[in-house]
Amino acid sequence: MRLFSESPEDPFSIDQAASAVVDHRGTVVGWGRRAEALLGHRSEEVLGRPAIEFLVDPGDRDRVTEAAAACLRAQGWFGVVPVLHRDGHRVRMGVRVRCVTREEPFAEWFLVGAPAEDVVQWETDRAVLDALFRRSPIGLAVHAPDLRVLRVNRAIAGIGGIPPEETRGHRIGDFLVAEDAETIDARLRQVLETGHPMIFTEQSCRLLTAPCRERFVSVSAFRLEDSTGEVLGVTQLVEDVTEGHRARLRLALINEAGARIGTTLDVGTTARELVEVLVPELADCATVDLLEPVSHGEEPSQDGFGPARREAAKSVVPHAEKVLNPVGGLIRFAPDTPQGRCLAEKRPILVAHVEGGLGMSAVAQERAAGAAALGVHSVMMVPLAARGLVLGFVTLWRAHNPEPFESDDLTLADEFAARAAVCIDNARRYTRQHQAALSLQCRLLPGELPELSAVDVAHQYIPAGAVEGVGGDWFDVIPLSGARVALVVGDVIGHGLDAAATMGRLRTAVHTLAELDLDPEEVLSHLDDLVHRLAAEQEVNSRDFPNDQVTGASCLYAVYDPVSGRCSLARAGHPPPALVSPEGQVSFPDLPAGPPLGLGGLPFEGTEVELPEGSVLALYTNGLIHTRGADIDAALARLSQELSGSARSVEEMSRAVVEALLPAQPTDDVALLLARTRVLPADRVATWTLPAEAQAAGQARALMTEQLSVWQLDDMVFATELIVSELVTNAYRYGGGPVTLRLILGPCLICEVSDTSSTAPHLRRARSTDEGGRGLFLVAQLTERWGTRYGREGKTVWTEQSLPPTQSPG
Repeated sequence: MRLFSESPEDPFSIDQAASAVVDHRGTVVGWGRRAEALLGHRSEEVLGRPAIEFLVDPGDRDRVTEAAAACLRAQGWFGVVPVLHRDGHRVRMGVRVRCVTREEPFAEWFLVGAPAEDVVQWETDRAVLDALFRRSPIGLAVHAPDLRVLRVNRAIAGIGGIPPEETRGHRIGDFLVAEDAETIDARLRQVLETGHPMIFTEQSCRLLTAPCRERFVSVSAFRLEDSTGEVLGVTQLVEDVTEGHRARLRLALINEAGARIGTTLDVGTTARELVEVLVPELADCATVDLLEPVSHGEEPSQDGFGPARREAAKSVVPHAEKVLNPVGGLIRFAPDTPQGRCLAEKRPILVAHVEGGLGMSAVAQERAAGAAALGVHSVMMVPLAARGLVLGFVTLWRAHNPEPFESDDLTLADEFAARAAVCIDNARRYTRQHQAALSLQCRLLPGELPELSAVDVAHQYIPAGAVEGVGGDWFDVIPLSGARVALVVGDVIGHGLDAAATMGRLRTAVHTLAELDLDPEEVLSHLDDLVHRLAAEQEVNSRDFPNDQVTGASCLYAVYDPVSGRCSLARAGHPPPALVSPEGQVSFPDLPAGPPLGLGGLPFEGTEVELPEGSVLALYTNGLIHTRGADIDAALARLSQELSGSARSVEEMSRAVVEALLPAQPTDDVALLLARTRVLPADRVATWTLPAEAQAAGQARALMTEQLSVWQLDDMVFATELIVSELVTNAYRYGGGPVTLRLILGPCLICEVSDTSSTAPHLRRARSTDEGGRGLFLVAQLTERWGTRYGREGKTVWTEQSLPPTQSPG
């Protein structure tokens, strides 16, 4: 093999160079055929002649003389000189001169020459080759066809830490771990077989002397061939790109972190996303500890840091959970610990080499021995700081990875922590606002519905996907006088806090109007006026609050009387209710739609329907049946299907309706109210019509006493006599016409006195000299509630008395 011997391209080779011999006087005594071809002088013309006579131009003689003198001093010479061609033109020749010693007393000189351009190119090639093997920073390895090493340069020897001469005859597997060596061998064989070069292929290159240390190289390879095409081997160029590889991985990790961290507005989820990104790419274990107020959405104090709550942890080290503080637990760190300094100084801390448990913030100090047993050897702590607030810190440690953390790792972790901190602070702020919104919702919507003798109720409220988690839909169950109940469902345009605030005002208004015992259509008329005024207020304030939505609403108001079993309803631009008969059949009553609330000046019409005991009245808002992409008739059919049937509680029916009709993320708020009717037995109601005469009060007392005795409420006779006497007497004096007395036994004892007058009784404080004026004061003291409602033909004054604790209605 002539891989590194004289090559045919050598201009000074025997076949390529012009040769001549001169004696000590400069006379030509030898002339080669190649010299004759290059310079045109035939041997018979030059032998015996001084070379300077025919080979050197007169103008070049001084230069040639200096070269000859240098040759004599050094006993040899190499350089470029101008030489005359036989036809008289000058030729630049590269000349190499060597002294030939013989037994004669005088030496002769052997000259080898070639065109200067060829010599310079050849010398450049030799210089490049020498530089590749001696000074090149890029590794170079030459392999025989069987992939044994023929020669390596100093750079590749430096990568492996092996002298170049010790690599000859070895294979790659003698220096690299088997997995990496097999990869490189396979790729080099492919180059040998196909002749296609390999360009900048990146691969792992772990040394047998340090198998745990990651190293990556970029390899280019090409096949070696001689002038006849015979394969001589393969050469590979190797460059250590470990730092570049790590930089790309870090950049990719940063990009991944941007996509994976902060996908929700939940503090705990964001913390878990952070540790998922960090492990195992950067650390063997990562934990996130947040100052306790942060988890609740509160702003943490920066004066003295309190305990931290562990929000997330992830580890690839077996049994690490034995030394880690549990997620959700509180941890206290002393100010002089690395953790305390990380919080107080708001800067990352690197403990590259852990000694004696110092810096093991991933474990409690009392568990440091257990951490040491796991092999924890390097720790980083990075604060989670955003908008000038320290929210907590992230801890990372290594046990399996033998390399300690370095400054680049700390910079990367700090970048992750900065991004995560902003997300966590956003989640904290959202949590605070969300809790405030939920608190507002709890105040605006009814909490526990009252237990009523008239109906058994169940409800569902599902806000749309608004950030605040509240909406403008509402429902209400309002006890009325006479054991009646008002059932209300309403819908304010829009979502969020604006709609919720308007809803709260409307709900308050409904409660106030319900206390007046108005008919449903009258309640809606008053609400219409209120919404109209609210819309006018918003238009005035639109310059200060341009994002406020214009107020508009719909409402369905129903009053059910368990004594008569009848229900009065009216609606304002709201979907009609569904009625479920005791047999489970569903219908939608023909109830006049009415205009939406806020248009102003348009009338509302009411309807009265009879509801047998056990009927279900279903009131709902638009969001239940107006879902995106669904036909409203199909939605009403599905609602009818889910409500039909019997032998189910109203709670089960409400859940079934919501699950069947609503998507996972509804686009509109939904309120659903189901009420199963009850009818008071006839023996629980007693009604008498009394003549408008002075004896009416006495007759009323007698009738009342007899009825209370039947109901086994004799203990309530005395107080009820005073109430009945006062109310009947007032009706006789100021009302005119017949007087009606009605007693109702339900959860309480209800006493009602009706007359044809519209004059309302007033409670006042009587002076000591007044003969009257104390009756209603006594009534107020003896009852739980009392009031007045008006009808088309007069008024009714009513009272409610609590039953004795041990008294069960008979």
